[in-house]
Amino acid sequence: MGKAKLFKIRSIDTFPNVFQNPHFTNPKLVNHAGEELDLKGKWRSEVFKNDNSLVLELACGKGDYAIALAKKYPDKNFIGVDSKGARIFTGAKTAIEEKLSNVVFVRMKIENILNFFSEKEVDEIWITFPDPFPKLRDAKRRLSAKSFLERYKKISKPDAVLHFKTDDLPLFLFTKEMAEELSPQIIYSKENIYSAPLEYDELNIQTYYEKQHLAKGRTINYIRFPL
Repeated sequence: MGKAKLFKIRSIDTFPNVFQNPHFTNPKLVNHAGEELDLKGKWRSEVFKNDNSLVLELACGKGDYAIALAKKYPDKNFIGVDSKGARIFTGAKTAIEEKLSNVVFVRMKIENILNFFSEKEVDEIWITFPDPFPKLRDAKRRLSAKSFLERYKKISKPDAVLHFKTDDLPLFLFTKEMAEELSPQIIYSKENIYSAPLEYDELNIQTYYEKQHLAKGRTINYIRFPL
C-alpha cells in the first residue's frame, strides 16, 4: 500500500463526518472517537439533527455528487457510501474544509445496506459510474442488479427515486431492464445525455470519473426511475 493511500485511510479515522463499518460481519458503525453506533433509522435525528430528506450516493468514490448536491440543496441531507476509505477521503475532507454540515460519508459494503438503514428511511438514491462488471457471471454484482434494487426499495420511501448515470451502454441497458421489472413506469431515460441540452440541472455535475470518460470520447447515459 502506498504512503498516500495509507495516509488517507488513517486520516478518515479522525474525521467527524465519517462513519465506518470495520468488520463487515458486525452491523455496527464506528465514529471518529472510536464509539460503536447503531444509526439505523436514526440518521436524521442523531447525525443531521433535522427531519430533512435523506439522499444516498452509493459507490460514491471521491464523493463528487454528494458534495455538489449538498451545496445545491442545503435543505437536504446527503450520505456518500463507499467501501474504500481512500476514496471517501477526498469528499469528507472537502466537506470539512467547506463546512458542509448536511453531508457525511460511510465506509461499508453496499450489499449490507439493510444493516444500516431502516425501512422507508431514504428519499432518493444516486449511483454514478459504478463498476460495470461486464462478464455475465458477474451480473449479480452490478449495483443495479435485481437483488440490489430490492434492497434499495426496502429502505426507500414510497415516492423515492433512483438516479443512475454511466458511460457503459451495456450496463445502462441492463439497468433499464431491471428498472422496468421493478417499476411500472420509468421517469426518464436517455442515452448520450450531452447530445442535447440537459433536462435536469443535476446532470451538470461531473464526477472525477465522468471527466475521464468524456476526455476519452465516451458518451454518458442516465436513467431515473421510482423505487
